[in-house]
Amino acid sequence: MSGPSSGLEALARSRRFCVTSEVVPPRSGSPGPVDRQARELVGYADAANVTDNPTASAHMSPVAGAGIVARAGLEPTVQLTVRDRNRLALAGDLLGAWALGARNVLCLTGDPLTVGDEPEASFVGDIGVLELVSLASTLRSEGRLPSGAEIADPPRYFVGVSDTPLLEHYDASRLEVKLDAGAHFVMTQIAYSVDRLAAWADEVRSRGVFERATVIVGVAPLRSARQAHYVNDHLPGVHVPGDLLEALEDAGPEAEGLGIAQCVGVVEAVQKIAGISGVHVMGLGRVEVVRQVIEGAGLLPRPPAASA
Repeated sequence: MSGPSSGLEALARSRRFCVTSEVVPPRSGSPGPVDRQARELVGYADAANVTDNPTASAHMSPVAGAGIVARAGLEPTVQLTVRDRNRLALAGDLLGAWALGARNVLCLTGDPLTVGDEPEASFVGDIGVLELVSLASTLRSEGRLPSGAEIADPPRYFVGVSDTPLLEHYDASRLEVKLDAGAHFVMTQIAYSVDRLAAWADEVRSRGVFERATVIVGVAPLRSARQAHYVNDHLPGVHVPGDLLEALEDAGPEAEGLGIAQCVGVVEAVQKIAGISGVHVMGLGRVEVVRQVIEGAGLLPRPPAASA
């Protein structure tokens, strides 16, 4: 791999623990909500994912969102799904997001259309995630598109993929294939069980994954038993331990504080797992709890962007 092209990549290469979060563009044409989320994360996160039509529902473009996040002083990671675009549109968005300040890209399939508000929309899928990874990595390494067309001043993205380590019947070879396609970093689905996460880490460590890629673990504080049951039942690969569900039910109005404390504990434990490079803290709609988790886990101050 060539030299670092982003602050997140430089931080990961320096072997300092990374902290990322996310910004969700609104179902609106106003830049205000994106700007507010980004500014609340400045100084707390090293980079922020800008989501792409989450829950298969129309939101502001992640390319536009990335530009707003960059303008607010936070490094954007643009999320791009193959669900909604063909290869021409994906290439155009890679070029456009880079021009607006995105320096990292997370390549995704996208949530199923059946969970959104336009279930009759067409799944594009002109290329798959592996081809999108290859597209972004080839732009970086060779300055050209898969067609062979050369690109002037090509993007040099830090290229990422997702993984679901606690999925039943997990197959580590699928992650290895993504790395073979050219991915540089991995962001996992939300983890609540540290023991199960550590067992997964042992498995992929033996395969050399941690030497090949930066691995960032997804975490998210729960604010109620109801929310815990929802993510446990509806998010693939998310397992909320039974004792945590019971504790949240017993906590009543104190459940949010319990959820934040539990998430802080997960972050602290993740830092002790050899090979893990960082955490991706998701607020499930609330930026203030992201800040509380980062503060509570002692992850401040963050390295200045200029020295990352």
